[in-house]
Amino acid sequence: MEKFDLVVIGSGPAGRRAAIQAAKLGRSVLVVENRLRLGGVSVHTGTIPSKTLRETVLNLSGWRERGFYGMSYRVKKEIDGKDLTARLRKTLDYEIEVLEHQFARNGVRTFGGIARFADEHTIVVTDHDGEDHRYNFDFAVIAVGTAPYRPANIEFDHHTIVDSDAMVSEIRVPRSLTVVGAGVIGIEYATIFSALDVPVTIVEPRENFLDFIDREIIEEFTHDLRQRGVAMRLGSPVTKVEKDNMGQAVATLGDGRQVRSDMLLYAAGRVGATADLGLESCGVVPDSRGRLAVNPDTLQTQVPHIYAAGDVIGFPALASTSMEQGRLAALHAFKAQVPKKQESFPYGIYAVPEISTVGLTEAQVREQKIPYECGIARFRETSRGHIMGLQSGMMKLIVSLENRKLLGVHIVGEGATELIHIGQAVINLGAPLDYLVEATFNYPTLAEAYKIAALDAWNRMPQVVPVAPVADKATPTPEANPDNAN
Repeated sequence: MEKFDLVVIGSGPAGRRAAIQAAKLGRSVLVVENRLRLGGVSVHTGTIPSKTLRETVLNLSGWRERGFYGMSYRVKKEIDGKDLTARLRKTLDYEIEVLEHQFARNGVRTFGGIARFADEHTIVVTDHDGEDHRYNFDFAVIAVGTAPYRPANIEFDHHTIVDSDAMVSEIRVPRSLTVVGAGVIGIEYATIFSALDVPVTIVEPRENFLDFIDREIIEEFTHDLRQRGVAMRLGSPVTKVEKDNMGQAVATLGDGRQVRSDMLLYAAGRVGATADLGLESCGVVPDSRGRLAVNPDTLQTQVPHIYAAGDVIGFPALASTSMEQGRLAALHAFKAQVPKKQESFPYGIYAVPEISTVGLTEAQVREQKIPYECGIARFRETSRGHIMGLQSGMMKLIVSLENRKLLGVHIVGEGATELIHIGQAVINLGAPLDYLVEATFNYPTLAEAYKIAALDAWNRMPQVVPVAPVADKATPTPEANPDNAN
């Protein structure tokens, strides 16, 4: 039986990074992927497809130019599923090619098949021809990701009533769309299709959505959605989903209302893809949603030599954090130096418009009883925003009054997921607001919003020190002292 130092189950962001990190430490690594091609959920049904779909929609619809040319402006008048699929296939092929090259360059072995644990140090992989292969390992990383939650009482048909996997496997542009679930995935797809002028209704049982985002940002975002005609049905759960005799999807809500549409996307939660792993054979116990509990510092499960990383361990379930989790798991397993974890990392929601945030929200600052002030910048206040025809978009900075340090940055609007990294650097380096006030930004850029928001906060704060300290005139500098002249 062949033995590896590390076996990684899943080739998504977490599995990929764990495998490559272990290989760079000189370890033998096997990656098992149950799909026909590498990449995991991220490449095939999650991150890459949805973001590619978003970019394609924004380009073909002319969305970014409507601020100047009007809401009826379109680059392509009739947009169908074939238009959206063409770019997606090219992008996925490229991503898979890059991943295969990374594995080959680092000497990582890959195997296609369904893996299950036989015991604490053995896996059995059933290949696509039905043949079993057994491998021993010293360490394992479970990085299988998640799958859409599909209630038993809903008849998914991959055409009218769909989940997020079906949304990208067979893309079509419906005449109308109902999205059940106002989480990240639901909001992203709802706003993407709204940009195609598809009438969209969002149904969410809670009174609020995206609770981890600053409320002022959500208020701005909600206003933008309502301006576009997106209907919000908050505070009422879906009790039944069915098709009527006209073939339309009908969602019945707890308050008795019904929402009819050409397509219904059920995006109310995900489950860990652990059901077929045979975890009972190795002692790892999943929760009711198939997710795995780990030590947050080491990524170890209940079985110390078996790690888990990525979406399968739950929040925050981001591709960026999953990559880092996979890397840290490999470093810890092979006793390499583990870098200090950064306190703040960014969240990105690729809706239309984008939302991105780093650090504390205003509600969290209040809970911690930190004296603070806020600064706001509107993208339309920047020259670049005006050039781009932006009518919406804002940046919010939260600053401590005790030490003037930046506590949080929250952005909604064009380029939010790119702009957030400036705030991330300032927060993690502990720089005061003064840095943003005094910094010189390229002109014209949306990044100037940092200076505008910083000055807005500055003007509301007690002025302890001047912006640019003035030298004491009583003690001239050597250059200004005539006695030092040549």
